[in-house]
Amino acid sequence: MPESVQIAAGAGGIITPMEWLLALLGGWLLTGAVRHYALQRQVLDMPCERSSHTVPTPRGGGLSFVLLLPLLLWLAGSSASWPLSVLLVLGSCTLALALVGWVDDHHPLSARLRFMAQAVFALLGLLWLPQLPGLSLPFAELPARVSWMFLPLWLLVLLWLTNLYNFMDGINGLAALQAVSVLLAAAGLLWWSGDVSFYPLLLLLCAPLLGFLWWNFPAARIFMGDVCSAPLGLMFGLLAFWLAAVSEVNLWCWLILLSVFVVDASWTLLVRLLSGQRWTEPHRSHAYQVLARRWGSHTPVSLLVALVNLVWLLPWAWLAMLWPQWGLLYWLLAAAPLGLLCYQLGAGQAEQ
Repeated sequence: MPESVQIAAGAGGIITPMEWLLALLGGWLLTGAVRHYALQRQVLDMPCERSSHTVPTPRGGGLSFVLLLPLLLWLAGSSASWPLSVLLVLGSCTLALALVGWVDDHHPLSARLRFMAQAVFALLGLLWLPQLPGLSLPFAELPARVSWMFLPLWLLVLLWLTNLYNFMDGINGLAALQAVSVLLAAAGLLWWSGDVSFYPLLLLLCAPLLGFLWWNFPAARIFMGDVCSAPLGLMFGLLAFWLAAVSEVNLWCWLILLSVFVVDASWTLLVRLLSGQRWTEPHRSHAYQVLARRWGSHTPVSLLVALVNLVWLLPWAWLAMLWPQWGLLYWLLAAAPLGLLCYQLGAGQAEQ
């Protein structure tokens, strides 16, 4: 085991190889159990003309991650570096939204009710965090002490991240591979900055997602479902706000690392709004969906997203960590090819 991981584990007791393997095994076993339950109760995602799948498939497999999250946070709580208040915020808001998603997977709820629940838990999460981050700009600095003045903006950001993660959970393996690759990249940035306190939890969070991924990729024997997709987006947002406040991995770093989902979802929504489409209706015009149809497979698209995160976006996030005042410029440079790809693929345009 690398010396840095030994130090982190020894200092905080957050992660050991055995704990990581148990979390991986737990994710695998629980996903299998949820799949059995979904088949027995007919909790199935039925294919339609806007679906990317062709056979009825169980949904709700992300419950395995949700059920293991309290245990993972409890392990993190053994370290003084993770305040109990922060872990309670992460756990309570994510689990509460997951409960709404679990109900929605069984008995579809209205979009208004889901959005209201997301807004409540996102706002509570921001209010309960003991500290919000500042933001560096080329010619100005938003200090952390006045960050509360921008609470409405942070709430909109958190709500969009929650929803876009749900929008982007549309092909096999994409949501889980996105989560794992972003967590690994953020952990790498924390390690590079010399922080051995926070990154072990990010590595531990990868384990149950990889256990779920075995059932979801390359062939999906179960889908993640609303029980996990939107809560994952909320969890990423709360993690980003907290870690940006207490570490060198600032908000620009997180925005860059999440750019594949942010750009695709934002571009697609904007095109649909400007073209007069009913943006609340289900569709399959995201760039990743168009690319999956062109290539005739989900697998290369999901793998490409993970590769882009680790090979293209991670270096830009590293630059934003070193020179945060230029973070906006780095994000624009990192996101530009993604926007160009959305344009070339016709993301958001109505299918003929």
